[in-house]
Amino acid sequence: MSTIPENKVVYFGVININENNRTIGAVDIWRNVIDKKLYCEEKRLGILEIVDYIGMPSIPDDQEWAVAINRNRAGKERWKLIGIIKDGRLSFLDTDDETSVEVQVSDYKIVDDNWWSFLVSKNVNRSIEITNEANPM
Repeated sequence: MSTIPENKVVYFGVININENNRTIGAVDIWRNVIDKKLYCEEKRLGILEIVDYIGMPSIPDDQEWAVAINRNRAGKERWKLIGIIKDGRLSFLDTDDETSVEVQVSDYKIVDDNWWSFLVSKNVNRSIEITNEANPM
């Protein structure tokens, strides 16, 4: 008999990503009702491709879901759903899914001149205005 809890994943909520009061995308969030683990998927306005994986998107257990925002861009290419570590150097793929970005992270927040971030778990069912950094928790 397996000790892994049976997957009982339910839709948990959404985060609307807004720029200048206009929705440019969203993060759909699911949660396992047994172990409370979150599963997330980004939805960018205007992107219609089907993802290349099957099943719930997941990250390693030592990471949290976060949204990374580029300070120097505008529009749907400005933000990226990532798994973020608690502290240290983090690499992730940019919105083109090819270019590697390396940033410093402190207490699950990006500390960088070009990027900033917020945690998904603290902003479920909110609309986040990414024009400035004052809105997210």
